Amino acid sequence: MAFTNEQLERYSRHIILKDVGVKGQKKLLEGKVLIIGAGGLGAPAAMYLAAAGVGTIGIADADNVDLSNLQRQVIHTTPDIGKPKVESAKETMQAINPDVNVITYKEFIYSSNIMDIIRDYDFVLDGTDNFPAKFLINDACVMAKIPFCHAGIIRFEGQLMTWVPESDVPCYRCVFKEPPPKDAVPTCRQAGVIGAMAGIIGCLQAMEAIKYLTGAGELLTGKLLIYDALTNDFRKAKIPKDRNCGVCSDNPSITKLIDYEQAACELKK
Repeated sequence: MAFTNEQLERYSRHIILKDVGVKGQKKLLEGKVLIIGAGGLGAPAAMYLAAAGVGTIGIADADNVDLSNLQRQVIHTTPDIGKPKVESAKETMQAINPDVNVITYKEFIYSSNIMDIIRDYDFVLDGTDNFPAKFLINDACVMAKIPFCHAGIIRFEGQLMTWVPESDVPCYRCVFKEPPPKDAVPTCRQAGVIGAMAGIIGCLQAMEAIKYLTGAGELLTGKLLIYDALTNDFRKAKIPKDRNCGVCSDNPSITKLIDYEQAACELKK
């Protein structure tokens, strides 16, 4: 493909990078990334992937924009309240970059539809805020051999890791075997989250997708990156592959996708 003069100007700061260049920018324009969740994590990730020129970006979310979202979900604005998040996100992304083809899925992700949605994408970002969705995304991506980046945020902390279909790379289940029981872990709705945390971790997810598509740098495979905003500390925890993992081992015990129920957590005052 040949760049237009407008594209050469738009992506000039990428093209002059030795690790991206013309070839890398072409890979971005030909790339397909799916973002599951148009909330705190998905919002900054979607905006930066659109700005980077990722050619096709899917975004899946069943919710509408709520006033309480605007403290961290920067892809939406006050006039968007009541609008489907995927439509609000699409409008912002295409306003940033008309080159981008945005495909919307205004639906919840279940075992019955996730395979049909993820199969057309090169990379998946998990921008969800609940454990059933996170385990479902992990299991589906591992079974379909589609690389993905997991992330989670709560209060002043965030974490992320990346999985690719290689034999020695641990998946999310290698670290977290099963969804936590009731009252073990609160959600952001219950415990709160500082808004800028979503921006930091969501941007790091976008960076993982960009690195995967261009081949630049090293991905967060075999590592869990943990960020503490109160101390401004980043640390990487090495993650060993679980040879008996239920989904990514040589002899998996989980061969069908599971729709877990979200366990409620009652915070004690």
